[in-house]
Amino acid sequence: MPVSNSVDREEPSTGDTDTDGDAGDREPTDGLPINELFYSLQGEGTLAGVPSVFVRTSGCNLRCWFCDSYHTSWEPTHAWLDLEAIIEEIESYERAEHVVLTGGEPMIHEGCVDLLEALDERGYHTTVETNGTIYRDAPIDLASISPKLESSTPTPERDPKGKGEWAERHENDRIDLEALTDLVETYDVQLKFVVTDDDDLPEILELLAALRDAAAVPIRDNDVLLMPEGATRERLEETRTRVAQLAMDHGFRYTPRLHVDLWNDAPET
Repeated sequence: MPVSNSVDREEPSTGDTDTDGDAGDREPTDGLPINELFYSLQGEGTLAGVPSVFVRTSGCNLRCWFCDSYHTSWEPTHAWLDLEAIIEEIESYERAEHVVLTGGEPMIHEGCVDLLEALDERGYHTTVETNGTIYRDAPIDLASISPKLESSTPTPERDPKGKGEWAERHENDRIDLEALTDLVETYDVQLKFVVTDDDDLPEILELLAALRDAAAVPIRDNDVLLMPEGATRERLEETRTRVAQLAMDHGFRYTPRLHVDLWNDAPET
């Protein structure tokens, strides 16, 4: 269900949520800003094809120009749902044993820890899709980390709003090596890079080298996934063949965007 459309919006009792990513103590203590909550197939990564419930929070601390969840970042919309309501909706999809917490950037919200703990108590397998700039201590079965490359920066010529006001902030904040290190040392991870073309590979290799030097655990090439940039079938047609070849050339994994192949850019997929 697209929560922002089907549920009466509840404003935070202590002030509006800062959906730029600095919500802090202005958020209510219970619940999360939910943009969508729906049942579908996991479309990306090592669990592609698995029936899953998606809990999409609103708000992000970055602004990738190609963001495929525009209404959680550039124009964040949401309904505020308490933890009980979120769990009740998840449990209504009786066939699903896997829950994907995604966004936006779900880790900006302290309430994500409460949700993950509740899901763990109920025996769900959880994936958290994160940009890797924030670490939280929570029961996460798979941290799907998508570090944002320089090619994601919304420069003035590719800013969806045409203002370029996010370029410097995004560029400064898109990589946090300390948070990345904490994540890979704590959780089972997949490092999922959105690749536009060959020019992205030197940056990926450089970041991997730095992360391997910093982390006290091994990072296997099999943990590194290259995913073609594209939120529509037409755009994927332009990028996926080359990205697949790059994965083979470097010994990394290729991940499709199954939901785009199946449903194009439709919501709740």
